[in-house]
Amino acid sequence: MDRSIPSVIRQLPRWAWIGGGLLALAAGCINAVGYLCFRHQPVTHLTGTSTMLGIALAHGDRMELLHWAGTIASFVLGAMLSGFIVQQRTLQLGRRYGVVLTIESLLLFAATPLIHDAKDLGLYLASAACGLQNAMVSTYSGATLRTTHLSGIFTDLGMYLGQRLHGEKVDTLRIHVCLLVASAFIAGATLGALGFTYVQERVLLIPAALTGVVGLGYAIYRHFILPRPT
Repeated sequence: MDRSIPSVIRQLPRWAWIGGGLLALAAGCINAVGYLCFRHQPVTHLTGTSTMLGIALAHGDRMELLHWAGTIASFVLGAMLSGFIVQQRTLQLGRRYGVVLTIESLLLFAATPLIHDAKDLGLYLASAACGLQNAMVSTYSGATLRTTHLSGIFTDLGMYLGQRLHGEKVDTLRIHVCLLVASAFIAGATLGALGFTYVQERVLLIPAALTGVVGLGYAIYRHFILPRPT
């Protein structure tokens, strides 16, 4: 097995790593709100959601079946929209990542009052925002960097540490990537839980503003700093 870091990862500039950490922070905050709000469900990943869909199927609960299917469909639609906008999975810093982040920000701003009013539509919008984000980051990291869930991150971390214990050479960048995303996600979940204590679902305005600012920052970088593609 080729254990070398894909060249696409090494080509990422420092701002891309910072952006990945900030997006993981945002995802952790969003997911904390999902668990603490009226539905008590994850919104940044689909493992638990798919499990709940299976339980609804087993129980023949039509309303729950529609809800969990709607959550999954929203995430997939968000990823589809990201794929449509960004289009390719190769590193190209001139691509329209700012557009995707702006849409994510708008979805989160729209989701906040709906979740506060216990409307399922708000959760669907938040799930779509997470699908957008996860698909977008996959396009510039070659699917190595995921920011909305940690199963793969902790699997990779354990695998790399095990390889090092066995005496194999493992590039420390791999471990740094895992630690960056995991720590940022957990910090975001902590922030979301603390904010929920004081402002409830309105804490979603933090990741909404964060993704909007990152999207705007990238748009400025793209238009004024990056050389135009030939």
